Amino acid sequence: DSFLYAQNSTKRSIKERLMKLLPCSAAKTSSPAIQNSVEDELEMATVRHRPEALELLEAQSKFTKKELQILYRGFKNECPSGVVNEETFKEIYSQFFPQGDSTTYAHFLFNAFDTDHNGAVSFEDFIKGLSILLRGTVQEKLNWAFNLYDINKDGYITKEEMLDIMKAIYDMMGKCTYPVLKEDAPRQHVETFFQKMDKNKDGVVTIDEFIESCQKVSNESIRTITSTIITAKLSISS
Repeated sequence: DSFLYAQNSTKRSIKERLMKLLPCSAAKTSSPAIQNSVEDELEMATVRHRPEALELLEAQSKFTKKELQILYRGFKNECPSGVVNEETFKEIYSQFFPQGDSTTYAHFLFNAFDTDHNGAVSFEDFIKGLSILLRGTVQEKLNWAFNLYDINKDGYITKEEMLDIMKAIYDMMGKCTYPVLKEDAPRQHVETFFQKMDKNKDGVVTIDEFIESCQKVSNESIRTITSTIITAKLSISS
C-alpha cells in the first residue's frame, strides 16, 4: 500500500511541477462547470492523443509511453495551444532564479530547445531536449551543451559566445553567491576554458575539441557543466 501511495504521490508531484513549469498565457475560464468540462475533454484528448506520435516519441526519447502520457497531459492542460513561446518561457525560468536576472540565459536556453527555430517550443521539442538532459549519455549531454554555447549555430564556439553565456549565468545567479564573485570572473573563466579546449589555438572551439576536453574531467565535473542548463527541468523529475 505504501508503495502504491508513493507511486501516486510521485505522479501527482510530476504533474503539479510540470504545470508550474509550463504555464501557458492562454486565458482560462472562471466558471467551475466549464472548467471541469474543459478538463474532461483534455483528459480524453490525452488518452486519444495520436498513439503513433507517442510511439514515435517513445522511440526517439528515453521516456516510456506512460511517462509521455503523464507529461503530455500536464503540457496540454496548461498549454492548450501545444507550444510555449519565448516570453512565456522566460517568465517560467525567472521563477527558479528570483535572486537574479535569468532573461538572457532563458533566451539562449529557449533557442537550444527550439530546434527548428520557429519561435516556439512544442511538446516534441521539450521531450527530446528533456530526454537528453535527464537521461542522455555523457556524449549526448555534451553535444546538447555545445549547441547551447554555439549561439549562432555555425559549428564553432567563440570566446564571445562563451562569454555571453557565462555572463548570462552570472546574471541569473545574482549577487548572492558565496564567495562574492569579481566582476571580471566570467571573462577569467572563459580564458581558462579556452586554454584547455582550443587545442590548435585558432580562437574557436570545435565540437570535437569541446567533447574531448570535457571527457577528460571527472563525471562530477561533467555534471557541473550541464547542471545549470537543466536546473528548472530537473524539478519535474524530483
